[in-house]
Amino acid sequence: MVHNTQEPRRTASAGADSLSRMPLDPPLASRLTDDFLRVSRRRLETRLGQIERCLGRLSDAQIWTRRHDIENAVGNLVLHLCGNITQWIVGGVGGEPVSRDRDAEFARREPVPGGELVARLRAAVQRADAVLERLTPTDLLQPRRIQGYDVTVQHAVYHVVEHLAEHTGQIIWATKGLTGEDLRFFAYLDDENALRGRDP
Repeated sequence: MVHNTQEPRRTASAGADSLSRMPLDPPLASRLTDDFLRVSRRRLETRLGQIERCLGRLSDAQIWTRRHDIENAVGNLVLHLCGNITQWIVGGVGGEPVSRDRDAEFARREPVPGGELVARLRAAVQRADAVLERLTPTDLLQPRRIQGYDVTVQHAVYHVVEHLAEHTGQIIWATKGLTGEDLRFFAYLDDENALRGRDP
C-alpha cells in the first residue's frame, strides 16, 4: 500500500486513430462492445463487493491504521478509488463535471467511518455503471484527455477496472493481516453447481 500509484503513460493510445477508421461489421462491433462493457461492469460490482466485505470486518481504527508513513491506510485507498472512478469514468468518459484532489486522498489522516466509505465507493461505482450502460461501439474509440493522459474511452474503462482490481488486492491483503481471518471469497469453488452463471 504505497503512495506512488501507477497510472497510464501520458501518450496517445497506440493505433487509436487507425482503429477509429477501420470498418467493423455492425453486429460484431455491437457484440464486442456489449461483452466488454458487461464484463467491465461485473468486475466493478465484484470488486466493490469484496471491498465492502473487507470494510465490514474492520473497525474504524483498523481502517485507518498504518505501520509506516509511506503506507496508505485502507481508508486512503478507498478514498483514492472513489476519486479515480469518478474522474475517469463519470467525468472523463461521461462528461459530467467533477472535482478531485488526488493528493488529499492519500494525505487524509482524520478517519472517515467505514460505513461512510462504503457509501461513497458504492455511489461512485453506481455513477460509473450508469455511464457504461449507455456507451456504444463508436463511443469506445472516441478520444479523451483525462488527468493529462490521451486515451480512448475503451482505454479509460480498462484502466479503471484494472486500477480497482489492483487496490482491491491491497485492501484484501491488509484486511487479512489486520484480522487474521480467511475472507472466503472463493468458497463457492467447493461447489461446482455454484459456478454456473458466475464470472471468474
